Amino acid sequence: MSDFKPLRSVLYMPSSNERALEKAKTLPADAIIFDLEDAVAPDAKPAAREAAAAAVRSGEYGERQLAIRVNGIGTEWHDADIAAAAAAGPDVVLVPKVNSADEVRQLVAALEAAGAPEKTTLWAMVETPIAMLNALSIATASPRLTGFVMGTNDLVKELYAEHVPGRQPVITGLGLALLAARAAGIVIIDGVYNNVKDTEGFLAECEQGRQMGFDGKTLIHPGQVEGANTAFAPSEQAVAEARGLIQAWEDGKGSGVVTYNGRMVENLHVESAERTLSIAAAIEALQG
Repeated sequence: MSDFKPLRSVLYMPSSNERALEKAKTLPADAIIFDLEDAVAPDAKPAAREAAAAAVRSGEYGERQLAIRVNGIGTEWHDADIAAAAAAGPDVVLVPKVNSADEVRQLVAALEAAGAPEKTTLWAMVETPIAMLNALSIATASPRLTGFVMGTNDLVKELYAEHVPGRQPVITGLGLALLAARAAGIVIIDGVYNNVKDTEGFLAECEQGRQMGFDGKTLIHPGQVEGANTAFAPSEQAVAEARGLIQAWEDGKGSGVVTYNGRMVENLHVESAERTLSIAAAIEALQG
């Protein structure tokens, strides 16, 4: 996992806002999503498309992973967005409201027809009830699909549910998507927290997302970056325990049962520890 890159903080930035794109160069986010969808008014979409492509090509965003969120399948802007994103060659093209494996294959074919480089992968936004129920088939539809992003706002609306503390209405859907992502071996990023002034609530949701198994969180405000980075990074204690567990495994090879701090150690524990160390090393490399 030497090429592992953390995705603790994945920040949406409106591509129609020149100041926002400039500010993104200075923020410690692990990934930037140049948004062409919700954050951009209809009459501003063509200019935003050009600005997002230029930002990706600029080389001025350091080691951050760069994504372009296009408008959804069936919208009047989708085809032009796909063509521009493919030509720009970001790390990721993010597509909203992907509901089926067939749509994934359609998107992959469109990216390839538009000449997207091999490095440009596809992420699907999972934000409808049917997408949650189709999560595994979506996750395994193409090797080019490498991630899920949860669209919790839209899911709440689709469920006709109230916005309540704790995200109880969407927990089942989040769990289904998490299981599918882990089964397919792709990344999965938690949805946004809307109240940018509620730091306590935001941090609590980050902690919940980390405990559930998400790789990071999508953000709508620069002030949320630090909290997400901290929440989704391994603690010093977790890193120390991972190193100790791996050492115990190495020392105990061939002896039958291996234990660490009184617990039996199996391959799955070693793999988890190795992932923890990979994340910690990648974060340290980003911090320079």
